[in-house]
Amino acid sequence: MDALHTAGIRFAEALQSGPPWLEKFWISVTSLADPKSIFTVCFPLAYFLDRKVGVSVLWIGLVSEWLNVVLKWFLFGERPFWWVHESGLASKELVTLRQFPVSCETGPGSPSGHCMITGAALWPLVTALTALASRHSRSLVVNLTPFGAYTLLQLAVGLSRVFVLAHFPHQVVGGILAGAALGWGLQARTPATCTSGFFMAAALALLLSSLALHSLVIAAGIDIDWSIRLATKWCSDPAWLRLDTRPFASICRDTGSALGLGLAAGFPLHRGEPLDPRQRVAGAVLALVAIQGLHRLFQPTDATLWYGTSFLKYAAGPWLVASLLPWLVLSLARPRGSPHAE
Repeated sequence: MDALHTAGIRFAEALQSGPPWLEKFWISVTSLADPKSIFTVCFPLAYFLDRKVGVSVLWIGLVSEWLNVVLKWFLFGERPFWWVHESGLASKELVTLRQFPVSCETGPGSPSGHCMITGAALWPLVTALTALASRHSRSLVVNLTPFGAYTLLQLAVGLSRVFVLAHFPHQVVGGILAGAALGWGLQARTPATCTSGFFMAAALALLLSSLALHSLVIAAGIDIDWSIRLATKWCSDPAWLRLDTRPFASICRDTGSALGLGLAAGFPLHRGEPLDPRQRVAGAVLALVAIQGLHRLFQPTDATLWYGTSFLKYAAGPWLVASLLPWLVLSLARPRGSPHAE
């Protein structure tokens, strides 16, 4: 693996030696493709495009993120920003690499979560857009545009992760392939019509299985926090270390979102009335504003409280998007005196 890692370091050096304007581009790409965006941006937009597609995006996103955490626990992937020092390469050879505020991820590195989760969650959206394009155009170029954009996005995300020293190239390739396979495999198995009990049971299963696997690894004598220690040791600026890059931050996001789907299914404020195009646009805008505002609310610094608050925010998000906001849009659109307004 040392040869593979060394080759990855040289590739990262080549990327970082590019023109200065590319630095801002790669950092922007890696920030926009953060797995959190699937929950806070892609899900609301997809939901108001089509309900089933929106649920698919969120469900596949949370399942793939949970699987990504489990794979990282058992594959023990290194990250370039610490491996270059721990391996001794930086002391033996001239290595010209820079870290950035998005470099210091604290979880293990394999496979790339940005590539795997984004690739899996966007698959149903890309498929839906392809079907929509094929209904309105016979042009092969138009019909292939969604998957072409998907491929270019995944390539850009992968290169950005190597650029910021968060991943080695082979970890990126593994994430891209795993994401595409999960997206294709899970798309037909989306629980869009399941009851609240299913989603609540799924949330509990995800949480308990995570805790069980965590305990099993510790009982086997494996240091599960090894990556956190290395990230803390070799990060250029301690302020760049963030709780939301830890594995249990992902578990909180996934279990909270599954619970949120259950709340939306169990406590709907509207009865599935269709939204016209203008109402869909209004709903999507309101959803983005509401979700962004929700996640900008106070976040405690204590780790336990941070995890708990994060869980509650991600549980509230799906209910806002799938229940409260459609009801609000429909209520505002109804004429005064309508018999349905009561």
